[in-house]
Amino acid sequence: MRTEVIMKNNTEIAVVSSDELLITDVQSALDLIMTVKYETGCTNIAVNKKAVINDFFVLSSCLAGEILQKFINYGVRFAIYGDFSKYTSKPLKDFIYESNKGKDIYFQPTVSLAVDKLSGCA
Repeated sequence: MRTEVIMKNNTEIAVVSSDELLITDVQSALDLIMTVKYETGCTNIAVNKKAVINDFFVLSSCLAGEILQKFINYGVRFAIYGDFSKYTSKPLKDFIYESNKGKDIYFQPTVSLAVDKLSGCA
């Protein structure tokens, strides 16, 4: 796991990248939140899609809802960046669309767009 803190628009964003799964269940998401907050002090976290288990993107598993609720409960704004084009589920596409219209959870194709969203520049 590599973490880089980026300052944009007077907002610190922790950009986490990993080729290994970091978020596999609710507990691993909490561990990530606490580790990043402790190490960086950031409450804005962007994570690459490769680091998130594929079951997260199957809405019927309820994993996404449970995990994202933890980010909200702990006051962390969160973005996942990567290619989401392989997902054909209409409910997932709708979920991503609605999330991107909000203020706390984002799904973006690139790290720079994720940083823009979390910093309020987009």
